[in-house]
Formats: sequence, C-alpha cells, structure tokens
Amino acid sequence: MKIALIGATGFVGSALRDELLHRGHAVTALVTRPERLAAQPGLTALKTDVLDSAALAAQLAGHDAVISAFSGHAQADVYGYYVRGIRAIIDATRAAGLRRLLVVGGAGSLEVAPGLQLVDTPAFPAEWKGTAEGARTALTLLQAQTALDWTMLSPAAHLVPGPRTGQFRLGGDQLLVDAKGESQVSVADYAAAMVDELEQGRHLRQRFSVAY
Repeated sequence: MKIALIGATGFVGSALRDELLHRGHAVTALVTRPERLAAQPGLTALKTDVLDSAALAAQLAGHDAVISAFSGHAQADVYGYYVRGIRAIIDATRAAGLRRLLVVGGAGSLEVAPGLQLVDTPAFPAEWKGTAEGARTALTLLQAQTALDWTMLSPAAHLVPGPRTGQFRLGGDQLLVDAKGESQVSVADYAAAMVDELEQGRHLRQRFSVAY
C-alpha cells in the first residue's frame, strides 16, 4: 500500500516508518524537516505544515491510508497545538478523498477503574498531561466522524525503546497490565500492532490498545 505517515521522524513515527518499509509498503514521510531522513527504497520525504489543512490534503491525495504520529509535546501550548493539528489532519484526510486514518493515541484516556481514566489519576505525570488530554480530545473528534474509517491505537502506560518481539496483547478501552501489575510495550511492538491493523482492518471506527 501507499501510506502517508505524518510525523515520521519522531519516537513513534520512526518505528512506524521502519515497520512499514520492512513490510514493503511505500511510505510518504510528511515531516517538518525532510533533510533529517536518509534516502532509502520505498521512502519519499516531503516538508509539511500540518496546520495548513489545504496543503496537507494535496499531499495526502492518492494514498491508500494516512497514519498520524503527530505530536505537540515540543510546543509551549501542547494541548492547543495538538488539537489544532489533529483537526487539520482529519479535515485534510476527508478533503483528499481518503477514508482510512490511523492515529497514534496515548494511554492517558484508558480506564484504570470504571469511569476513571489514567490521565485523571493523581500520579499521572504533569509533564505529559497536555499530550494525554490532547489525545483524549482527538479520540472524541474521531468518534464524531462518519466519513472516515478511523482507528486509534493507545499504547501501554510505558512506551519504551526495545526490540520487536511480536508477542503482545490487544485490548480495548482499559489499561492493560501484566501479572506484575506493570503496563509496558516497546515502540517496535507498538508499530507492529499498528501496521497489523493497517493491513487487517479489525478495529474500524474503534480505539484499541496494546501492551505486554
């Protein structure tokens, strides 16, 4: 497939890029600094301003699907920037005539108890709250879409560097923990789960989660 990958040089985006190329997909990396990407077979890098929805739509046209690893964590107003970006991505995907949009979500909006999301617990790190609340708003925006076959994948509480094992569990809206009560997954296995979803389409118009 021909995939447009937004944020292809970030922590998660880089893992997604590697996984997509490994499986033989053609990847258009939509990034702010394309010069940071080394040339390799199957990869095209384009300079992108995510907030320019019309220009983004022109870049998305002709692809089979969009994967957004867009993040606002480096901005002063993390939440505001992220929400503006995800709105622009949704609008651009629709304007480009695409139906399939996959979005990197956060663990913050996963439930740790009935009616209680991780981001709302006292121990949730303050430095990640803006990103988590942005991803939660993104999920609400996606759930209102009727013209898109969207999917959001939320990781475990700890998304860490590590190998691709292919051994992970999938869940729904609840935070997954292991036998020790820990919630973790490597970014490489997260990417594997996301590209599985791209290829298999088992969670259309749903959010799901992945962890060990």
